[in-house]
Formats: sequence, structure tokens, C-alpha cells
Amino acid sequence: MKLRRREAEVFSLSFLDCICCGFGAIILLLVLTDVDQPVVIERATESMNAQILKLQQELFTLRGETDELHRELRGRITELRKQTTNLVRLQSDLTNAQGEYTANSSEAQVASIVENELVAAYQELTAEMERLQKQPRKRTVQPAAGGIPIDSEYVVFVIDTSPSMVNDHWQATVKIMSEALDIYPRLKGLQVINDQGRYMFEDQSGKWLTDSDKLRDRIRQRLPSWTPFSRSDPVPGIRLALQQFRRPDERLSVYVIGDEFAGDSMQVALDSINRLNVAEPKRPRARIHAIGFPAGAGMSPFTNVQFSALMRLVTAQNGGTFVGVTSEKRCLTFVQILGTTQCRE
Repeated sequence: MKLRRREAEVFSLSFLDCICCGFGAIILLLVLTDVDQPVVIERATESMNAQILKLQQELFTLRGETDELHRELRGRITELRKQTTNLVRLQSDLTNAQGEYTANSSEAQVASIVENELVAAYQELTAEMERLQKQPRKRTVQPAAGGIPIDSEYVVFVIDTSPSMVNDHWQATVKIMSEALDIYPRLKGLQVINDQGRYMFEDQSGKWLTDSDKLRDRIRQRLPSWTPFSRSDPVPGIRLALQQFRRPDERLSVYVIGDEFAGDSMQVALDSINRLNVAEPKRPRARIHAIGFPAGAGMSPFTNVQFSALMRLVTAQNGGTFVGVTSEKRCLTFVQILGTTQCRE
């Protein structure tokens, strides 16, 4: 039996099935695949680039504004520092103005007090002049130290050692002290203190120095460089002299040499001195003399006027003489006319 070979069919059912499956797979792949994805990515990239450019521009703008703000801030800080400096200066000026106002107010009060006391002193002097004019006038010339009569055996010098005295009148003070020591022939007791009660020779505090030519030479040599601390107030020195050296049956004179009274009250000072110098049967009143210098450069005239007013009252009430020095040239002859010491040229 002869076998018949079957011819193969190219486009068979199986082949068509495979082809259909392949086309279906391709279609499925196309469906599942996002064909537009590259376009979207490109658009997103362009959008992001645009945003980046925009942000960079904003960053540059912000940096510019920041630099401007920094410059403005530095300018304001500089201006603030200037204003702070001006404020400190104005506060200093205000403090100085307040200080000057307070000082002027104090000086005005002092001037008022001095004026009242000078008026009272003028009234007293007027009454005394009227009384003396009724008596025969006498003109006497007597030995004097700086115009002050010499009649005591014990002497205490109270010297203002403040800067105004040392800077303006110290040479004249040394001359007056030398003249006073030369005119006194011999004293039973001698002491030198400053207006605050500091002794020239501290090892002899509270004791009388034995008068001698050697002692007087020591005083002359020591005085030019002797400048202990001073408050420009002679009252403490006068009080110390009266408390420590006013003794029974001794004739004492206190010499005050100065140019200022910077104490609080002239009346309190006067009362305290008079209480210590009350005349008693066995303790006579100590004479208190004073030599006053004019106001120096830069010195308050009120304290100088106060010194003169206070010393006039102290010397008048304690048997002494006040000499106001208007010229520091040496005066060879002093005279007393109606209780006032004057230089006869």
C-alpha cells in the first residue's frame, strides 16, 4: 500500500492562533505603555527649570534687599551711637548746669547771710563811731606786727594752710610771721598751728614752746614748706588754741592769718568762740587778732567776704584787731585811728 504524504499548510489554524496572540500581546504592550511619558517628563523639566530661574531671580532680589537692609542697619547703628553720645553729653551738660544752679543758689544764700551780718556789723560800728565821736580823738602809734598791738606774753599763731593761701599769699605770710617774731622781744610761750589744729612741731602738741632765737629760726625755716591739709576754716584752730592754752593769770593772744571761711554758719562759729573765751576773774579773755588777705585767682569771693566779716566780729568781741591786707608790700608804720588799724605810708 502506497503511503500518501500530507502536504503541510503554512497558514494553518495553529499559525493564525500564534499570530493573533502575538498581535494581541503587542496591542497589550502598547496599551500598558505610557507613550506620552517622555513628553510629560520634558514638560516637567522645562517647568522646573523655569521655577529654578524664577527662584534664582528672587534669591538675587532678596540678596540685594538684604545688602540694602544691612547698609541701612549699619547706618542706623551709627546714627544711634551718635545720638547716644549726644545724649551722654547732654546729660553731662545737664548735671553741670544743675551743679552750677545749686552752687549759685548756695552762693546766693551765703551772700544773703553775709549781707545781713554785714548790715548788723555796720549798725554796730555806726553806733560805736557815734559814741567815739563824742569823745576826744586820740592818735597813737605803737609797736605792731602787721598793725596789731603787742601786749601779750603768750602767743598762738593760727595759720590757714589751704591752697589759696599757699599759692597766692604764702610769701607775704612768711614775712608777716617773721615781722611778728622780730617785734616781740621775748615770749614766755609760743605755738604755731594751722587752721585745722595741726601743730607745726607735732612732738610738742599741747605744750608751750620755749621761746628762743633758735626756735624762731626753726619756725622761719619750717614755715615755707609747712602746708598740712586745710579746710579753709580758722574756727577749729581758734577753738583748739583757747581750749589748750588759755590758762589762769596768763595773757594770751591768738593770731589768725587767712583768707577764707568755708564753714557752715558764721553765727555758730562766733558763738562757739565766745563761749570758750568768756572773761573770768582768774582767766582773762584772750585777745584774738586777725590778718586777712584778699581773694586770690579762681577763689570764691563769698568765702573771702565771710572770712573778713567773721574776723571783724571775732576781733571786736574778743579785744583784738582785724587787719585787712590790700597790698602785700611791707608797711613800716601802723597807726590806730578810732579802733581801726591803718598803714601810714
